[in-house]
Amino acid sequence: MIYKHMTKVIRAVGLAVFAALIVAPLVLRSAYLTTTGVLIGIHAIIAVGLGLLMGYAGQVSLGHAAFYGLGAYCSAILTTKVGLPPLVGIVAGMVITAIIALVVGAPTLRLRGHYLAMFTLGLGMIAQIIFNQAQGLTGGFSGISGIPRFSVGRLVVDTDAEAYILVLVVLAATIIIAHNVVNSRTGRALRALHESEIAASVCGVNVARAKLEVFVLSAVLASVAGSLYAHFITFISPDPFGFRFSVNLLVMVVVGGASSVWGPVAGATLFTVLAQFLQKAGEQVPYLDAVDTMLFGAVLVLVVIFLQQGLVSLPARLRSRRRSSQEQGAY
Repeated sequence: MIYKHMTKVIRAVGLAVFAALIVAPLVLRSAYLTTTGVLIGIHAIIAVGLGLLMGYAGQVSLGHAAFYGLGAYCSAILTTKVGLPPLVGIVAGMVITAIIALVVGAPTLRLRGHYLAMFTLGLGMIAQIIFNQAQGLTGGFSGISGIPRFSVGRLVVDTDAEAYILVLVVLAATIIIAHNVVNSRTGRALRALHESEIAASVCGVNVARAKLEVFVLSAVLASVAGSLYAHFITFISPDPFGFRFSVNLLVMVVVGGASSVWGPVAGATLFTVLAQFLQKAGEQVPYLDAVDTMLFGAVLVLVVIFLQQGLVSLPARLRSRRRSSQEQGAY
């Protein structure tokens, strides 16, 4: 009885702390905290989609930064060069990204193994070259500036606080979609093929179709995140959409826990907070911001060794150890 009561208290405290962290940027009115919160939300949207692909479909993508960049550049080009509303740019980015994901995923996801990782790696490299070299369209290394803030009709998201709320709404919708996918027939099929593609196929699961559906969904979510990033920063260049960010996304998912919808959110939060802290501290301490790769690598190694299921598995492991110690004490 005492253990159950303590569990409820710990859960309530955890929810209270989580809620406090969400509202902190709005209450404290800190531009730094608000910007960090927006980046956390944007990264979490991509990570949740990638988590569905990795944790449930058992597929690895090394080019999700390309889909992220496609969304950003579609919104930037259509709003600055064509003069279309931001919402049209976001939808266009989603459609174009979905088509490319279908073209890339349809042949590769019929094969077993990590062919998708190799194909998406090549796709990321091609996208990076296009972002850099197509100067007339993407601005090349100089990028695209003057991107308008997100707006729908007369409603304009022209402050960081409003952008933070918008990203939270999109993230909440993403989490709801992910939960529905996981608990749907498709989600059960994904869990089955993650354990064994042969067994899932024997049970009547269309393995290629299930993997393709979640791959397209994860790519579209990355595109939406890219559009939100473009309309928040109002300037984009090829640098944020390279191979390094694709690897960072993998780290977020693995560290947080790929087999959970909330795991990628936790991983994105930890990764973004550490990155922003190192960047800020690097302004005071020379070369400190250059150790981020080593630090993230160390965190990844520790998680892989001690928490194979990611950070979200930590509470369950602690409860299991406490229960085991109580049972041993009873004897």
